[in-house]
Amino acid sequence: MAFVDALGRPLRDLRISVTDRCNFRCTYCMPREVFGPDYQFLQRTELLTYEEIGRLARIFVEHGVEKIRLTGGEPLVRRDLHQLIALLRETPGLKDLTLTTNGSLLRAQAQRLRDAGLQRITVSLDSLDEAIFKSMNDVGVPPSVVLDGIEAARAAGLAPIKVNAVVKRGVNDDTIVDLARHFKGTGIIVRFIEFMDVGATNGWQMRHVVPAHEIVARINAELPIEPAEPNYRGEVARRWRYRDGSGEIGLITSITEPFCGDCTRARLSPEGELYTCLFGNRGHDFRSLLRDGASDDEISTFLGSVWRVRNDRYSEIRSEHTAGLRKVEMSHIGG
Repeated sequence: MAFVDALGRPLRDLRISVTDRCNFRCTYCMPREVFGPDYQFLQRTELLTYEEIGRLARIFVEHGVEKIRLTGGEPLVRRDLHQLIALLRETPGLKDLTLTTNGSLLRAQAQRLRDAGLQRITVSLDSLDEAIFKSMNDVGVPPSVVLDGIEAARAAGLAPIKVNAVVKRGVNDDTIVDLARHFKGTGIIVRFIEFMDVGATNGWQMRHVVPAHEIVARINAELPIEPAEPNYRGEVARRWRYRDGSGEIGLITSITEPFCGDCTRARLSPEGELYTCLFGNRGHDFRSLLRDGASDDEISTFLGSVWRVRNDRYSEIRSEHTAGLRKVEMSHIGG
């Protein structure tokens, strides 16, 4: 039985964060001054095992989930991730299995991930400018490493490939056209993301946001684009296609054009807390149910009790007051 929330939104997408660790320290997600050498990450025993994730995935799919996206942290730092992909691939009724990564470890793992059953992939790449990208990831990784990972994913047959770029005013906004131009005509879709107030550590202020209409105008001035229809209800990115037919870009507009009304996503943290909104401040503990011997029916009942009362629409009601509330960090539950 498919679950529907208090605002009539079905449960369709499950994002599973497999680790809270990352080998980058991106300033808009996991700033070094907070996530430094003394930061206490989850212990291995606190993480859901692959078998526990697989069991929850099966139950979620039974209640409407069609797509699973693996996130982090950086999912590729978790050991033997291909084993989880192979396990999830066997989930009856699952239509789409994908993964979001920073791409730095992708070259070595792309073929193994594809062989295990991963269908497609999204890679984060905020700029092609070496100095800017190194500064944003704050570990000195150049864009060439990520580009090599993207090519390895393409060679392995992962498709379509999408590239996510978070745009922050005064940091990388002058490089968005270069990024669009680089991937134009390649079949790879670049999605530009408005800098969001996820968590409480990234120093978000509205003045740092480059609104989608400005991004569109900058690209259109050099690479003419026009609006395209969404592929499906609840699609996160607003689509724009090149007028010469050479591909498309996407805009993720959580700040200026919220899409809460069609949100069908739930997020599972590495330790088994379910969040019903990217900007949530409270999770729902599924790990205790698993480890205390709950039956599938009991887990299903709990899931239903969480989803049916869901009324989250943070981005639609965002204000100076709500933006300052403590929220779960994006590095913990994925984007």
